[in-house]
Amino acid sequence: MSYTSSNNAELELRLRLKNDLPFLAEKALKIRTKEGSLAPFRFNAAQQYLHGRVEKQLEDTGKVRAIIVKGRQQGCSTYVGGRYYGKTIHRTGFRTFILAHETDATSNLFEMVQRFHEHNLDKLKPYTAKSNAKELVFSKLDSGYRVSTAGTRGTGRSGTTQLFHGSEVAFWPHAKEHAAGIGQTVPNAPDTEIFLESTGNGMGNYFHRQWVKAVAGQSEYIYVFIPWFWQTEYQLPVPENFRLSPEDQEYRGLYNLSLEQMAWRASKIVDLEDPALFKQEYPATADEAFQVTGVDSFIKPESVLKARKQPETKPFGAVIAGFDPSRDGEDRDSLIYRQGLNAFGLQYKNFKTFPEKLAFCETVLRSHSPYVDRLNIDYGGGGYELYGMLVEKGLGDRVRVVNFGGKPSRPEVYYNKRAEMYGELRAWLTDPDTMASIPDDDALQADLTAAGYEYDSLTRYKLESKKEIKKRGLASPDGGDALALTFAEPVFIRKQVMGGGSDKVKTDYDIFGG
Repeated sequence: MSYTSSNNAELELRLRLKNDLPFLAEKALKIRTKEGSLAPFRFNAAQQYLHGRVEKQLEDTGKVRAIIVKGRQQGCSTYVGGRYYGKTIHRTGFRTFILAHETDATSNLFEMVQRFHEHNLDKLKPYTAKSNAKELVFSKLDSGYRVSTAGTRGTGRSGTTQLFHGSEVAFWPHAKEHAAGIGQTVPNAPDTEIFLESTGNGMGNYFHRQWVKAVAGQSEYIYVFIPWFWQTEYQLPVPENFRLSPEDQEYRGLYNLSLEQMAWRASKIVDLEDPALFKQEYPATADEAFQVTGVDSFIKPESVLKARKQPETKPFGAVIAGFDPSRDGEDRDSLIYRQGLNAFGLQYKNFKTFPEKLAFCETVLRSHSPYVDRLNIDYGGGGYELYGMLVEKGLGDRVRVVNFGGKPSRPEVYYNKRAEMYGELRAWLTDPDTMASIPDDDALQADLTAAGYEYDSLTRYKLESKKEIKKRGLASPDGGDALALTFAEPVFIRKQVMGGGSDKVKTDYDIFGG
């Protein structure tokens, strides 16, 4: 090989090590395994998924803002550590800051970075001017690391940081102050990155509020959830006397788990002495990560998840759309369609003006794909005015306005119309003889499971109000309300052309709840 071709090969290798993080990790970075030995850093399934998500955001926006909910020991902090180390040693003027919830965690994260540096390839290792328990400085690059613990107010406010890693954010004691510090130190500029990751720690805290905003599309952060069962090591040999309860069998079916995974789960529940704690520490869904004892959701997460995984069935009956307009732009404008057992076409909007909402609703009613037999609009948020304008436009035969606080059709069972619509929705989701299908969407799941419930003095179902839901740190359940609106009343199909090109007309019939 000639000298020139050798140089070209070396240059190509250097460029790949700089720009291909999985390649850099495997070839140059070492991690300590759970058994205590050193090994090349090869991405597991969770890390591969996380890498794909943030690289897509980087390509789309030029920067990374990610909030991550995961279980214990799934490698997310290791991924961020390797990512930031690779960027810090390959760029000039890059400052990285790590903020963890407690001293031991801070030390462990920084030791991981120091391990990357100690065992790095000599040709990649930059000159190190300072290396101690809290700082790693590459003076010739004007780059380096700082670490701190989230135990003191105002930590991390000084200096400019391009790469920020917040670890176990749900457990930060002064999260609001630290969040303000992040905003001051990380500029809104290309190539800057912020990762906020944590296991769950209840609802209403800073981390949970940021997750809710991300899921609702109300922040620049992407939301990433990583379930426990992606870890290949979370398995155990199946004991001879191992038996699954009906609830365990349903859980296994929902997530397509092996018996070895179920054996590991059973063993971990014994160790933790609490099935609810297992859900928080090793969640299968984001809802489980943020569960709060004492808040009993009217619609259970398991029934929603089952419908998310159910493929659409043959459509039949009326196409009903539910539209929940925002109130003064505070929440989301939400629309969804339902036909028979299929809910589809979920849309979250943020309309700024009434004419935008009106034009959107008119488009829904004038469209033929799908042709909407009925559009039900929530009374609030300008819904009554929307209804009036649509009637003036000649669309009144297919649009209704629904008052959530109004009288239910079955006042002996439900406190108000909202409780009744959600009751019909819950029955639709949980009917063992049907297979309801809804969009596979985390935001919709959060909306559907947000409301708790109680019984009033007449033993009627009464749902938690939107105001009360927001007090717990949750977003307004707009998507859930939109789907509930499709159950407001029976819908009669006046005219429907038969399939196959026939011009015959079906006789009238009504569809309620499918």
